[in-house]
Amino acid sequence: MRARDKAAVSALRSTLAAVDNAEAVPVDAAALRGVVLEESPVGAGATEAPRRALSEYGVADIVRAEADERLAAAAQLTAPAHADRATQLRAEAAVLLGLLDGRGTV
Repeated sequence: MRARDKAAVSALRSTLAAVDNAEAVPVDAAALRGVVLEESPVGAGATEAPRRALSEYGVADIVRAEADERLAAAAQLTAPAHADRATQLRAEAAVLLGLLDGRGTV
């Protein structure tokens, strides 16, 4: 990261966001309906919910899906005008796959 590797930074930021989203607890739609202002929670932490804990395999699946998504997007960018973006996406996928293989030095 100190070398300002843009591909690694971009891949890791978006993958961390994907893991964070996967840990979020789904909101019950029925609980949102019919809540009147007087019954709404008030105060610091009143609306906090414990996050789901992902297993190591769950996180690895998310990282693998992020890498696959980048490779698929790169494969669709066939026009010469998009060659730089496709190269960037392949580099990001390589960073993520390297982390899964244990070669990551981030």
